Amino acid sequence: MEHPDITAIRRFNRFYTQTIGALDARFLGTEASLPEARLLFEIATREPVTASVLQEALGMDAGYLSRLVTRFETRGWVIRVRRDDDARARDLRLTEAGLAAFTVVDQRQSSAVDDLLATVEGQGRRDLVEALTRARLLLDPSSGGPFVIRPFRIGEPALIAARQSVLYAESHGWGRELEVIESEVVAAFLHNFDAARSQCWIAEIDGVMAGAVFVTGEGEGVARLRLLHVEPFARRRGIGDALVGRCVDFAREAGYHRLTLWTHTVLEAARRLYAAHGFQCVETAMHEHFGVPLQGETWRLELAA
Repeated sequence: MEHPDITAIRRFNRFYTQTIGALDARFLGTEASLPEARLLFEIATREPVTASVLQEALGMDAGYLSRLVTRFETRGWVIRVRRDDDARARDLRLTEAGLAAFTVVDQRQSSAVDDLLATVEGQGRRDLVEALTRARLLLDPSSGGPFVIRPFRIGEPALIAARQSVLYAESHGWGRELEVIESEVVAAFLHNFDAARSQCWIAEIDGVMAGAVFVTGEGEGVARLRLLHVEPFARRRGIGDALVGRCVDFAREAGYHRLTLWTHTVLEAARRLYAAHGFQCVETAMHEHFGVPLQGETWRLELAA
């Protein structure tokens, strides 16, 4: 019997291919099929470009690509131009007719997507775009652009606590006890929020949350770094390093003389990150706050005399 995850994705694929007209011989009523429209787009946005580059970019069979290019030449959409640096290679370029054909397809695609989005308003539209972008990043993390770090928005602190609870439950088996602690941290942060003394930052890739961290005031010139996490699809990009660095800079600029944090011996990647920023482990102690025996660690960074 087919796994439910596979069934769900196949169901979406059938829905989406029908929605965008992928099976139509004349895509969106143009002269091109969907594969031809895709090839037109790549030539228009990459030209001058060789067939081998197009083949690699599209993952298309060489013979099929050759037939499509020949079809474009017959229609007068492309020409082959000898390269100055390699007499054996030929670049593909769009003719005026090819550019006109591309413009029609491109404008109709944009209009079709606009009409589709018009059926979803407000937060639902934002949820749709975020969900589709997240799907792309999960399937191909390398497709994401550079990350940005920004202050939190309404609703996001609670999402961070929920997301960390899910990730730690999967990776370490930490359950409801951790979720309670994280929820209490977030509630206290929101209740006592003072932008001059505390902050939460979100790391984003293409508008999708890729990580987050909090800084809170502990009194007597001490700040605490809390709830640092990076999404699995976004790791090895330097996001954790950037988030910790933002916390250190904020604490120093806010006039704190010490930045502290609590972590665990099993979280080796996080510990390496803290050490790289000058934190030192000053105390260890066993606990069962998360429902299992763990060795917790207190780390400190002295910011000023």
